[in-house]
Amino acid sequence: MVVLNRIYTRTGDDGTTALGSGERRPKSDPRIAAYGTVDETNAALGVVRLHLSELPELDAMIGRIQNDLFDLGADLAVPEREGKAERLRVLSSQVERLERDIDQLNEGLAPLTSFVLPGGKPAAAYLHVARTICRRAERAMVELSAKPNEKITPAAVQYVNRLSDFLFVAARTVNDGGARDVLWVPGQNR
Repeated sequence: MVVLNRIYTRTGDDGTTALGSGERRPKSDPRIAAYGTVDETNAALGVVRLHLSELPELDAMIGRIQNDLFDLGADLAVPEREGKAERLRVLSSQVERLERDIDQLNEGLAPLTSFVLPGGKPAAAYLHVARTICRRAERAMVELSAKPNEKITPAAVQYVNRLSDFLFVAARTVNDGGARDVLWVPGQNR
């Protein structure tokens, strides 16, 4: 259980922050950037949920995802080290649940005939914002994992990859099953 008695500690005033392992790193560290971008994704989903009162099943799915994103942040905040006790990690079962949710939502969608531009209903537009932030988080995680001694669990990378797919399908779902999608028209403004 997490207990937060004080919000400010002053320990970050020197430009560093503590990982879950207690190790201090600069706030510009790629690991901090990765889980900070995961947090941004979560905040964007909070805005999405303000617009989902008519879609309680989708709202529940996104509520589960928000909790998963805290799991992902915890996963990223504690680097894997040989011989250390295992900490909270994203699991393949969380990826599989996302895939089931994607399949469920995708069943009711009209086939695509073009790329989709962000827009339509407000919730759909915000889902596209969340999707692009999620893609940035994925890029940050992949960049981090390429560095020596900066392991990331495969399930964590799979989760954010699948999450961006979920957010795309969810945006189309919100747009009346794709009927209100804004489609790209190549060369329209030449």
